[in-house]
Amino acid sequence: MTSRIALANLRFPANPEESISLAVQAIDRAAFQGAQIICFPECFVPGYRLVGRTIPPPDAAFLERAWSTIARAAGKAKITVALGTERIVDGRLRITVLVIGPDGVVVGFQDKVQLDPSEDNTYSPGDTRRVFQAGALTFGVAICHEGWRYPETVRFAARHGAQVIFHPHVHEAEPGSYRPSSYGDPANSFHEKAVLCRAAENTVYFATVNCASAGSPSTSAIARPDGTLLSYQPYGKEGLLIADLDLGAATGLLASRFKSAGL
Repeated sequence: MTSRIALANLRFPANPEESISLAVQAIDRAAFQGAQIICFPECFVPGYRLVGRTIPPPDAAFLERAWSTIARAAGKAKITVALGTERIVDGRLRITVLVIGPDGVVVGFQDKVQLDPSEDNTYSPGDTRRVFQAGALTFGVAICHEGWRYPETVRFAARHGAQVIFHPHVHEAEPGSYRPSSYGDPANSFHEKAVLCRAAENTVYFATVNCASAGSPSTSAIARPDGTLLSYQPYGKEGLLIADLDLGAATGLLASRFKSAGL
């Protein structure tokens, strides 16, 4: 059995309103190309609060309106959406992924549990993990830093039946930095090797999605359950990365055999 997925390798939105319109357009394009699910980069709505970018203060009313608009688009297109966004919980801001079903109904959230130290003053961590369904596809979410540096966040989903783990992130070039042109080149960032490792060590697909930007040190890509590269988006090129996944290959065998030290 196969499942077609789409990764929204889009430009960083110029403002929160554009984040909504770009998301709706991408949903329509992904559905037109037969995808069953589309995943967006980290905090795509309203935009990740990077140093050097001006994002308006957190606004619960804006988020509710954005989610409703995107949910209507998902229902109209009959596609599952994994939307990188943020939410306010008990007065604190969290990085999260909102999952919307193909009927336009909100399924739930996966908050970022393991924050990067640079995020501590802006966001607060979540404390639970879960998996989701999109037809025959079971999937989990590991957001940016936690997927690259905390393998257990990916293993949790694999041990709970996920055949693919989506990995929304934002990774832009620093001034004067090396600019890759071919995925997995030895000169490239360790992040790309981590993508392949997360797939191989759990025997599942690992699908990482970034915003499109000039010179980005990583790009959207999909690793097969054996740790080989299935496909990747050309660096800096805006568009959808579409792939058909053989769900039978994602056995989760190595994840299921994991035992922690001393057990």
